[in-house]
Amino acid sequence: MRRVVPVVFRAGCPDCRGRFELAAGALRLAIGASSRTTFYSFTCPDCGAAVRKPAGERIVELLTGGGVRTLRLHSTV
Repeated sequence: MRRVVPVVFRAGCPDCRGRFELAAGALRLAIGASSRTTFYSFTCPDCGAAVRKPAGERIVELLTGGGVRTLRLHSTV
């Protein structure tokens, strides 16, 4: 029988400077029309701050491959 290892991501909080690992379920990825509107977010487990960081192409690839829930943002134009 194959053993499944849960995916974890290393992250840091800009508010409290905490460094930690988060499961895929603790992260959210929003993909917008440009790099300025593409980001990932999470709540810092140390201080409770809402953290939002830009997500480049490589980060998007890693997060989606690791099972992070993704929201696609559409323009209203």
